[in-house]
Amino acid sequence: MAGSLPADERGSGSVAETEQGLDSARQTSPIVADTRTTLNITGMHCAACASRIEQALRETEGVAEANVNFATEEAGVVFDEDRLSLSDLARVVASAGYGVVLPGAEDEERAARQRELRTLRRKLWFSLAATALIMAGMHIIDLPLWALLALATPVQFWAGWQFYRGAWAALRGRFADMNTLIAVGTSAAYFYSLVVTLAPNLLARVGAELHVYYDTSAMIITLILLGRTLEARARGRASEAIRRLLRLQPDTATVIREGEEVELPIAEVAVGDTVLLRPGERIPVDGEILEGESAVDESMVTGESMPVDKRPGDLVVGGTVNQSGAFRFRASRVGAETVLARIIRLVREAQATKAPIQRLADRVAGIFVPIVIAIAAVTFFVWLVVGPNPTYAIIAAVAVLIIACPCALGLATPTSLLVGTGRGAELGILIRSAEALEVAGGIDTIIFDKTGTLTRGQPRLTDIAPAPGNTEEAVLHLAASLERHSEHPLGQAVVRAARERGLTLSEPDEFQAISGMGVRGRVDGRSLLAGTVRLFEESNLAIGAMKNESERLSTEGKTVMLVGADGQAIGAIALADVAKDEAAEAVDALQGLDLEIFMITGDNRRTAETVAASVGIERVRAEVRPDQKAEAVKQLQSEGRRVAMVGDGINDAPALAQADIGIAIGGGTDIAIEAGHSPSSGTTSASSPRPSASAAPPSATSSRTSSSPSSTTASASPSPPASSTPSSTPSSTPPSPPPPWPSRRYRW
Repeated sequence: MAGSLPADERGSGSVAETEQGLDSARQTSPIVADTRTTLNITGMHCAACASRIEQALRETEGVAEANVNFATEEAGVVFDEDRLSLSDLARVVASAGYGVVLPGAEDEERAARQRELRTLRRKLWFSLAATALIMAGMHIIDLPLWALLALATPVQFWAGWQFYRGAWAALRGRFADMNTLIAVGTSAAYFYSLVVTLAPNLLARVGAELHVYYDTSAMIITLILLGRTLEARARGRASEAIRRLLRLQPDTATVIREGEEVELPIAEVAVGDTVLLRPGERIPVDGEILEGESAVDESMVTGESMPVDKRPGDLVVGGTVNQSGAFRFRASRVGAETVLARIIRLVREAQATKAPIQRLADRVAGIFVPIVIAIAAVTFFVWLVVGPNPTYAIIAAVAVLIIACPCALGLATPTSLLVGTGRGAELGILIRSAEALEVAGGIDTIIFDKTGTLTRGQPRLTDIAPAPGNTEEAVLHLAASLERHSEHPLGQAVVRAARERGLTLSEPDEFQAISGMGVRGRVDGRSLLAGTVRLFEESNLAIGAMKNESERLSTEGKTVMLVGADGQAIGAIALADVAKDEAAEAVDALQGLDLEIFMITGDNRRTAETVAASVGIERVRAEVRPDQKAEAVKQLQSEGRRVAMVGDGINDAPALAQADIGIAIGGGTDIAIEAGHSPSSGTTSASSPRPSASAAPPSATSSRTSSSPSSTTASASPSPPASSTPSSTPSSTPPSPPPPWPSRRYRW
């Protein structure tokens, strides 16, 4: 139970330390007056578009920094709000030929994105059908030219109209982009074919070849539309990850005002308000419990699979789930200062940053189009002079434009993406983008989250140690019968194990839950007790030889539940979040590929080391806050490593976004999956073993029955105890660097 542990035994995964770490992570701007914002950009079609917008923003007076991410269609801007407003930034983007969705209009932007995707799909399917007929008509069944013209015209001017519109916008802005190349290249092929169809004598007079290229223009447009459709779908998923995070916060909260319960919109909850929470509800804002007790699922923050027992004085985090009891708490952080809001900001900022190689690619894209057009013009004039006829010069120039116009994103990328993602799907791996495929080839380091990634994410019975004169079945039968109607995950795990063994459970005559320690009651006329060593000691119930057995199981990182009947201990039951069956095999296979494997978790170190040993991982970092996970990834990247992060929880999202490639396990949260680059589905291929879940025993801080919480290892750099009244003002203390990764097993 978190509320009963000393401050130095809670570990870095505690709510108070998570808040402090996120506060520190926000102290990134050296200029106090600067404001950081994220703009949703519309109308981008390639990396050159992003480069153009980025340049326009950076040249604006009052803008300190600007990064445009084509994949997420977002621009991260640091600006002086005394000199610029959001409307001013929107006008700068508009002057470059693109649009901005201002805060508050996200629903409209999402609807527009969905309409765009539907339109692209309709055009793609039409183009595919028309292009197939054109190819057949030119190379198989010899259709007349007027029929080919009738098929190619709607492809050129309906399906391909967006390229003309984009090229015109670029011309008005006095720059060139990929739309320019596509429009010029396909138009040259189409209009040359049009002249051959309608006025062949004009070309015959100059000795030109009478050959049509309808198939070329239609195929180029179709393949580019395929690339645009895949890109639009991927961008929509990236934006949806942030929206899912936002939906974790409830829309309303029940607040006590003048002694009355009032349901208010979440935006109207103020610091100091008393909030009432019932079982099953999501906590609306961060705060401190005043009255009541409950178990709260904080896996989104700490990564611990076990619910945390809460009592007066403990901190709660907005977005986490209240499971069993009702309580009142005082709001300490609201709006943009909650832990959930700050996790969202960390994800946004990690997605907005660019690697050096990406900046180089953007610079190349910015000058690529003018160079290609210049080369095509030179090619035309050279072959016009030295070539056999003008047609040859036209064909050579068109060839340059057509070959270059996809810029390896329109033709090569969709083709390789279809092949790569198809093969990945067969192996149970869903690949988000071509970039993820490229980056994955250079990965040399993999970091695994523990809970839900290497482990199953829920407690399971691992050991039954009966006292002399008792059997395993008898101990399990009595414990499961007592816990039969329990709502606590540990009790449910015991009941589940008994039913898996085919035991018939008895109905308890009496049942009483003792918060943070266990349960008591009567079953089949016997007085029973199940819980911690502390519960047995306070009940004056003899433990006997079970104390040594309990300590042995605890040192293995397992949660121990003592079982007593009629005044004496009759056995001990151990539970743990056990490793998935294939985890050790997956780790061994990855190490066989000369990849260096690390594990990181918010759970306590003893539990982490036990899990790591069971799956064959030697380098471990435990008791880590969500923001420290991202810092740990940065630390390895600073050593020149190419890092992949594997996770499944919301608390992994910042690290997944920071890593060179993020891999989200399919059994995890949608937010983690969307933040990653390569979500893995629930299947596992023997030819490509990958981690599903390997066992990690639950942390002492998350267990109601930990028999020896005092033995929990303290954090390597523990934060000071949290104040009973957390401040709503972010800490001004700069973030301390994370401890180095251990060079040997379990050593810092």
